[in-house]
Amino acid sequence: MGHDHNHSHGVTATGKHRKRLIAVLAITLGVVGIQVVGAVASGSLALLADAGHMLSDAAGVFIALMAAWIATRPASDQRTYGYQRAEVLAALANALILIVIAVVIMIEAIRRFGEPAEIQTDIMLWAAILGAVANLISLLILQGAQKESLNVRGAYLEVLGDLLGSIAVIVAAVVIMTTGFSAADPLASMLIALMIIPRAWHLLRDVVDVLLEATPKGVDVNMIREHIVAVDGVVDAHDIHIWTITSGVPVFSAHVVVEDEVLNASGADSILDQLGSCLGRHFDTEHCTFQLEPVSHSEHESHQHA
Repeated sequence: MGHDHNHSHGVTATGKHRKRLIAVLAITLGVVGIQVVGAVASGSLALLADAGHMLSDAAGVFIALMAAWIATRPASDQRTYGYQRAEVLAALANALILIVIAVVIMIEAIRRFGEPAEIQTDIMLWAAILGAVANLISLLILQGAQKESLNVRGAYLEVLGDLLGSIAVIVAAVVIMTTGFSAADPLASMLIALMIIPRAWHLLRDVVDVLLEATPKGVDVNMIREHIVAVDGVVDAHDIHIWTITSGVPVFSAHVVVEDEVLNASGADSILDQLGSCLGRHFDTEHCTFQLEPVSHSEHESHQHA
């Protein structure tokens, strides 16, 4: 006997914050254009690296928005969960883009050490300040939503990295203006690359956990089993599986062994309602599937596998 609670998929975590992402995308693209012009005019690799990172952020936000739209498409017999996993794939693309950008910046910075370039520090400084202000605004826009969605969190982390990158460019410009130490520019570029890599790695690790259907963070399977067994009439629980379809959509299934005498229509409904309520209340897992098994059937299976 099986039972499923809450079949509706609804709006995904990224979809709920689409307007925030659109606002951040518009701000980011505007600043990228200004920073590219500033980098070309000033000759600053650090500013160009910051612009490249922001461009990757814009691409990542665009992918997240497209994935959120795709994820709203209805489920079908061929794709029973619809396209919600598309959001996770978009987060994967974001992480890979960040890694590629970091490597390219690092290579160019090393090359620049051997071929120092003349830099117009005033243009470099003002373009970096503008980028920092824009990134701070974007961070405030995403702050309230970044804990709910991998994609929004990915965008938030990228913008945070951009803010730190802009600060590094500002510091480099000030150093060059006051000391003439031109190597500060490629050094700032390498610092930006080093800031990108750890954030990309953490995002990539979270995405891999979802794709490998790992137990969501903070969920204790043994504690869930204890709650299930505490329901009147339940003897045991096995084959417990908890995974995530996409951000904000955890899924749970389990085989629940119950006393033979409670497996009538009213008894089964009561147990299923209690189990579904327990999982939704204590573990924020509303999409639950339970297979009820009488003790006699469980014992029969045990003898078969012995």
